[in-house]
Amino acid sequence: MNYASIRTCDIANGEGVRVSLFVSGCTHKCKGCFNEEAQSFAYGHPFTKEVEDRLLEALAPDYIAGLTLLGGEPMEPENQRGLIGFLRRFREMYAGKKTLWIYTGCIYELDLLPPTGDALGMEVNSPHKKWRTEVTDEILAMTDVLVDGPFVESLKDISLRFRGSSNQRLLKLH
Repeated sequence: MNYASIRTCDIANGEGVRVSLFVSGCTHKCKGCFNEEAQSFAYGHPFTKEVEDRLLEALAPDYIAGLTLLGGEPMEPENQRGLIGFLRRFREMYAGKKTLWIYTGCIYELDLLPPTGDALGMEVNSPHKKWRTEVTDEILAMTDVLVDGPFVESLKDISLRFRGSSNQRLLKLH
């Protein structure tokens, strides 16, 4: 997995001062994407243990409220697998002290929940379930706030807190 950039003092992508990791790779291809270069899985730098260590250290100060993942698309299957070890380390070090926000172009109920718990009656082999991996449920269990939904340029609204378009939702998972 690659990452596009890191912000160690971010106030735009979640509540409080946050450390934000912009992952590379996104197949949503939203028109008007603010981070179009990060749609390529090859963009940026390798996400190594040294990068993980740097992020965990940047999260240490008391004034840092938590970690935000965005991109690109953190919920791309290969990115989920690339992030899970880091997220386990994050939770081990900062459980109850720091929050995790994830921005995704996926729709929580349609794309991320398991088929058996699908309130919309989606079939098990639905193409929307391409986002689910063996670690999706674990990642969602660690997530405090999920900002879901694709960016829709015609619904762009700069007055919204922590969202780019009015179809996107802030879901408090924990």
